[in-house]
Amino acid sequence: MKNRNHDNLQDGAFQLVRHVLFLLTVGFMCFLSVLRAQERNMTVGVAPDVTPANQVPTAPIAASLDSMEELNDHAKLSNGDVVSYRVIEEQTNPVHLQVSDSGELTVPLVGIVSAKGKTCKQIAYELKPRLEKEYFYRATVIIGLETLSTHPLGKVYLTGQVQHQGAVEIPANETMTVSKVILLSGGLADFADRRKVKLVRKRADGTPETTVVDLVEILDKGHTDRDPVVQPDDTIVVPQRLINF
Repeated sequence: MKNRNHDNLQDGAFQLVRHVLFLLTVGFMCFLSVLRAQERNMTVGVAPDVTPANQVPTAPIAASLDSMEELNDHAKLSNGDVVSYRVIEEQTNPVHLQVSDSGELTVPLVGIVSAKGKTCKQIAYELKPRLEKEYFYRATVIIGLETLSTHPLGKVYLTGQVQHQGAVEIPANETMTVSKVILLSGGLADFADRRKVKLVRKRADGTPETTVVDLVEILDKGHTDRDPVVQPDDTIVVPQRLINF
């Protein structure tokens, strides 16, 4: 009887030891998991629950300007560009506005205004009298150019005596001229008439307007002022020389 009780005590002690070892093992594994997570955070240089410094947004440009004379008067806005906007007398934080696909901005208190092809300074001076007419005794309109769109402005169509006929995209925020478009397409063909290149553009009423471009004056003699700037949907026609030799 005593031996049986002794055996029961031994079995109970053994089970208790196994249970304790199991709990210790689980605790140790949890400790290792936490330690590895901390080491991983230290490896990438980011502390847990801390936002990296490079993700802190910068202040809008309109917040740092106090005069309309300081506004950008060089870069012309295009579809997709983003600007910051405020009226100093309103004493509110700047808001971000984006030029729509139709080339317009939706301005607080004013509504839709045309923006494509205009500078921030031009738009600000257009808005000033409209705001002063209905809302402010004096309106100091501040518009800052935040980001430029990377979408192409449109296409120019090339035909005739060139290496590659077809459409050429006009990159965003880049001035493209007739000679640049031709060079981007691979250049002129062997029998091209370099003095009578035609730039065809539709007027507002739909009728064509043709400008003759002399590439000899532009490319050979350096008269870049005679190199017309192209617009979306223009067509460049390079004729063939009458006498090929």
